[in-house]
Formats: sequence, structure tokens, C-alpha cells
Amino acid sequence: MMDSLVNRLLRCCPSASLRMIGYEVIKHDNGVTQQQKQLNNPKKMIRNHFKIAWRNIWKSKLQSMINLLGLTTGIVCAVLILLWVKDEVTYNKFHSNYDSIYQVIAHRDYNNQVFTDSNMVLPLAEAVEKESPQVEKAVVTTHTQSRVLSYGDTRLSKEGRTVSKHFFDMFSWEFVLGNAETAIADPSSIVLTQSTAKALFGNENPLNKTIRVNNQQDVIVSAVIADTPDNSSFQFDFIRPFNYSTPAIKRAMDEWISSSWEVFVQIAPGATVSQLNKGIDAIKKQHSPNDKISTYFAFPMHKWRLYSDFKNGQNTGGMIAYVRLFLIIAVIVLLIACVNFMNLSTARSEKRAREVGIRKTLGAVKRQLVRQFFAESFLLTFSAFILAIIMVFILLPSFNTLVNKDLSLSLGDPLFWAGALIIILFTSAIAGSYPALYLSSFNPVKVLKGTFSAGKNAILSRRVLIVGQFMVSIFLISATVVVYQQIQHVKSRDMGYDANNLIMLPSSDDMQKNFDVIKQELLSSGMVSAMTRTGAAITEIQWRSDSPDWKGKSTDGEIIISGLNVDADFTETMGIKLLSGKGFSGMPADSSAMLLNKTAVEAMGLKNPVGMNMRYGDKNYTVIGVTNNVVMESPHEPVNPNMIFCNPDYFDVLTLRLQQGIQPQNALRSIEDIMKKYNPAFPFEYNFVDQEFGKKFLTVELISKISKLFAGLAIFICCIGLVGLASFTVEKRTREIGIRKILGASVRQVLVLLSGEFLKLVIIAFAIVTPVAWLLMKNWVERYSYHIEISAVLFVVIGVIILLLTLLVVGLSTVHAAMSNPVKSLRTE
Repeated sequence: MMDSLVNRLLRCCPSASLRMIGYEVIKHDNGVTQQQKQLNNPKKMIRNHFKIAWRNIWKSKLQSMINLLGLTTGIVCAVLILLWVKDEVTYNKFHSNYDSIYQVIAHRDYNNQVFTDSNMVLPLAEAVEKESPQVEKAVVTTHTQSRVLSYGDTRLSKEGRTVSKHFFDMFSWEFVLGNAETAIADPSSIVLTQSTAKALFGNENPLNKTIRVNNQQDVIVSAVIADTPDNSSFQFDFIRPFNYSTPAIKRAMDEWISSSWEVFVQIAPGATVSQLNKGIDAIKKQHSPNDKISTYFAFPMHKWRLYSDFKNGQNTGGMIAYVRLFLIIAVIVLLIACVNFMNLSTARSEKRAREVGIRKTLGAVKRQLVRQFFAESFLLTFSAFILAIIMVFILLPSFNTLVNKDLSLSLGDPLFWAGALIIILFTSAIAGSYPALYLSSFNPVKVLKGTFSAGKNAILSRRVLIVGQFMVSIFLISATVVVYQQIQHVKSRDMGYDANNLIMLPSSDDMQKNFDVIKQELLSSGMVSAMTRTGAAITEIQWRSDSPDWKGKSTDGEIIISGLNVDADFTETMGIKLLSGKGFSGMPADSSAMLLNKTAVEAMGLKNPVGMNMRYGDKNYTVIGVTNNVVMESPHEPVNPNMIFCNPDYFDVLTLRLQQGIQPQNALRSIEDIMKKYNPAFPFEYNFVDQEFGKKFLTVELISKISKLFAGLAIFICCIGLVGLASFTVEKRTREIGIRKILGASVRQVLVLLSGEFLKLVIIAFAIVTPVAWLLMKNWVERYSYHIEISAVLFVVIGVIILLLTLLVVGLSTVHAAMSNPVKSLRTE
């Protein structure tokens, strides 16, 4: 019977067709039979699988090209996201003591909130190193500070830190010149990064050269280190050691109240974090017993980047949320590409049915067929991966610009090849799984009798996969639009001051000495309408403390209040509205006067504070006015209580309002001329306030941009899948289309017929995903105190857009068949 069936097969299928599926036809004296030599040789069998896979891929060029494009796009997305994720999760890992470095921070429990603070007192590092057995080393540093470095005629404004002696022992930096042991042994030394040394000295050897800092102090270059990696929490151009012999540092080393420094510790071997926390907290309380509101603890380096957010004393995460989100997006985009592969493979199942039937009749078992289909999937995925890597190299510069990073793809990195293998195997396994299991299950008898039909299961599964694709795409688009709307909502928030035409200049001793004449000349120039000076930029809060004391103050608990040191014309220059009282005036302003913002008045429970006496520290103040709330920190959160006063000994920023209608370029040239006249030792530098404030949106805008990119690519992959399915549908229904047209159907009716099924699937996807998207995005926006209300109209608009896009893609794929001559299609039947 077997010989009879083989003879029938050979009569209906020529030898060339059998060779296409891997069989050799050999004539014997007693008749014709077949031989599967590859079954007895694993190497030949594998080679044969890939040979046949290539033939099938080449035979179905359109389907293969669509699959290749979809898989390539998906892998490109996955690789770019994984590069970004790798950079985020490897922050600071280049430090050899990565697992044992902690930063000392504190929860300060005020009456109105728990504030998490990284500012510490200067002597804390030395105390915990001496008194805590859990601490091996401790380091104290300043925050990053801007300084002007001068050498000859070269003057550069650079950012750096002042640090204690164990800085280069605790943290790992690559020394280009000099060494860690002697780099900061001398208080008059300075360590430069390689790019800073190059900018100052060119090709000269910088070691032992003398440079001047802020035109005040000469220091000697003791070492040069490589530029700090982009994924480092420390970003600086120079490092200087503390000089403990100066009067200011001596006073600070005896001061256990004023917190302005950062403290880092390296935990001793065998010590536990709980012991470390108890020890640090006890040491601080021992030296400052009046500190009743603070709880001190050590925050590990591996959490600095990804878990940096605290709210009301609880660690609420940070960048880890976005890392997880984009890992999910990477997997989802890959899965969408895999779904295309599954859909197109199962859609063409009837064309592969004869092949499966012949193979099974000639002795092939299911596992051999499964391996064959997986070989096709692997070959396509591998080809897509090669194309994707080429595309990544092409797109990486643009992607780096988008995410503001310096990512690179190293083909020599073993981790890259491990990741490549995982992506290829994962994608080929997922993409090929359903086609392999489904196609290999065909009944050969039904196939060869011509009674085989793909059946409802194949159609149902294909519909489910299409619905899943569009659910993901609709969700990504919805999320992207909500993020964008939230950003725009916050940007349109009343910030409490007018940031337009407002510029900030870093101050200097020369500027402070000549401030009155500088202000007079700038105002007389007609380029500047108002000018003031402050202790910090209007876009940041540098310190917080207990609120001042006043008559009738409640003893129930303290409230946390921020402070800003300002001079005359502060409210006029900034454009801040006074709700009552008056602002600062005089030259200089009255140092016994104080302004409170609206939130401070409410938190203190005051009804009419103007004229009230308050005591802050060792000074008495009189409240002269109440200002509108000014957003100085996160634009997503409420404004905190703020007090504004004048300390004429400390100003760090000059703020100027440009004259309305004057071209900024012309105004800046005039300002630069005046500044060079009175501040010749410093380069002219400025920042527009609105641009500085815009930096507060960098992270959320970055997430928005990445979301837009990958949502668009997900839609693109869905669309190319639709193109393939629509083309196959047209091919399969050519005769039906011809008959309908002969019976009077119009082109429009044919297009509606062919598009109807796809539009129904999109509507189902929309109905399922909309409630989920609304709930998830509602939870996201509610993380912010100042947020939008998500409108149902948003989802309706997105749904309509997706429907129109589907109609367009399917319509373009089917219009040729709808307009073709029906006689030609029927003649071929």
C-alpha cells in the first residue's frame, strides 16, 4: 500500500517538488521508492532543515520580506532599549567598593511633612570614622560648586568638589597622571579631569603647574584623572582637598547644627546595615542632643540612581520604574513582531498543507516537522538580527541625542553576544512556536484527498493575535498622549513669577564690590529694566530648616520651611506678586526684614502677619510682606513654606530682567561689556531662567520622547503585519471579488468587505484595552499633586485614529484587487 501511495505522490508531485521539501527520488529494479538519508545523519538532517527553510523563505518573498522587516524593527527597538537600560542599571558600578559604599542621609520629621535630606554637618564624617566600628572609611564633600580656573590668558568656568582625605581611597577613578596616594595630600593641590587639563594646558604636561581659582587662590595640579563616566552619580571637572587650617573650616568642624555637606561611608567587613544605621544615628544625637526630629541612616550606592525618590519618609522608587517600563516595552515590541510572523504563517497554512501531508506520508514524524518550521523561524530571526545590528549602528548617534547619553554597541563584549543569543533564541522560539506546532499537526490523509481546511481554530487564533497587537499599540499611544498632556499641563502652571526675559549670572567678589555701579550702568543702558541679587537661583532651594519663632507659636511640632537670601528689588525683578505689605528696598536692603510666602502663612496659622516680629537663629526680623507662592522645585508638587530675607554678606547669583522689546543678543552684548569692565578676571556666563527651569522636565520629557518613538514603531510593525494579511486575504478571495464585481459590486463595497474584519478586530481591541489604559494612566498621573484629569474624549480620538489608520493600510493593500478586471481573475480559475 505504501508503494502505491508513493507512486501516486510521484505522479502528482514531480521530483523537483519533492526535492524542494528535502527528499531524493531513487529508481530501483522493483519500482520507485524514496529515501530519507538525512534521518540517519544528524549533521545532514540539520543542514537539510536549513536548506529547505531557505528555499521556503525565498519562495514566499513577500511574506518573508514582511516578516524580516517586522522582526528587524522589533529587534532594533529591543537592542536600543537594552543599551539604555544597561547604562541605567550599571550606574556607579565601575567603583571597586560599589557594594560597600553608602551615603548618610536623614529623615527630618516636621509637623507638616517628613523631609529626606542629604545635607550633613561637616564633622560627622570624622566622628563616625573614629567612633563607629561599622565604618571602615568616611568621606565628606561639598556639593558641586562652580569655580573659574585660570592659567595664563585662559579662563574656564568648571564644576568641582572639595573633599576629605579618603575620597580617592573610597571611590575608584582612573589616574592618567599622578596617583591616588598623593593627589590630595597637600591642601593647596588640585586634581583635574583629562578634558579640563587639555582645555587649560593644551599639550603641556599639567603636573605641578600653578592655576588660579576664582582669581583668589593659587593651587598646584597634583594629578589628572580620566573624565568621569556618564553613568556616574559624581560629575565634576576638578577635585580639591579641604584646608582644615582656614578659620571658616575650623569653625565648621566645631558646628553640629548647620548642615551643608555630603557624607559618605564605606562599611567595614562583617558589619550589618542595621548596626551601621544605629551607630550613625547615635553618634549624631550624641554630639547634637537637641536634634529631636532627625533619623540618620546609610543609603547604599546601588540605590542612588534607581531608587532615589523619597516621599514623606518612604522610599518610593525612582528611575527603576522607567527601567522596568522600557524593559516591558522591549519585550512587547518584540512580541508584536513575533505575532506578525505567527499570523502570516498560519494564514498561509493551506499553502503549506500539501508539503506537510507529503512529508508525513513519506515517513516524517511530528518532531522533525517542528524542527523544520523552527529552522525557518531561526533563519529569519538570525537574518533580522544581523540587519538590526547594522541599523543600530546607523541609528545610535541619533538615539544618543534623543536620550542625552553616550551609548555604544561593543561587538567585542561577551555580554553583547550573550544578549544576542538570548534575543535570537527568544524571538525565533516565540515566533516559530505556534506555526511549528500548528502546521505539523495536519492530517496527511485529508490534505492529500483535498478535504483539508485551515479551520476555525486557525482563524480564531489569528484574530486573537491581531486584537492583542492592537491592544498594545492603543495602550502605548494612550500612555504617550497622557504623558505629553501632563507635561504641557505642568508647563502651563502659574509659577508665581515671570521667567521670560530673565537671566542669571554667577556672582564674584568683584561683582559684589562693584554691584551698585554695575546695577546703575545696566539700568542706564536701556537694556535692563530691573536687577537684584540672591543667594541662590530662583529655580532651586538650597536649604531648609525649622521655622522661625513668633509669639503664639504652637508647641505641637515644627514645620519645615525653606529660605532664600535676596536683595532690594527682588519681587520687582522676578515679577512676583505681593499679596500684602511691601518688598525689599534700599541699598542694601533691610537685613531685619522678612517676607513669607502664602503657604508659609497658612502652615503657621497666621491671619495678618505683616508687622509681626519673628526670631530666626540669633536675629530678630519683622515681616514686611506676603508673596504669592513661587514654584522653585518640582513643578509637579505643591509649593512648600518659604521665607525670604536679606543677608548682605552672602550673594551668589545676579538676576537681570531684560527690557521688553529688546533683542536678547543686543542686550547680552551690552551686559557683557559692562561685566568685563568691572569683573575682568571671570568669563561672561549667563543662563536664561526659563531654560534652567525647563531642566526640571528633562526626565519626564525623555520618557515621553522614548515612549513616542517606540509606540510609533509598534504601530508600524502592526501595520506591516496588516499589509501582509490583507495581501493574503486578497490573494485567497480573488475569485470571490471577481464574482462580486460581475454581479454589480462597486469598488467601495469591495473595499468595505475586505476591510470589515480588520476594523471589527480593532474595535474589539479598543473596547478591551481602554478601561485598562485609563486606570493605569490615572494611577500614574495621581503620583503628582498637580496633574491633569484624563478625559474619555482622548481615548475616543485615539480609537478613531487607529480605525482610520487600519482602513488606510488595508485599503491601500486591497485597492488594486478591488479595481482590477474581474474577467482576468475568473479566467485563471
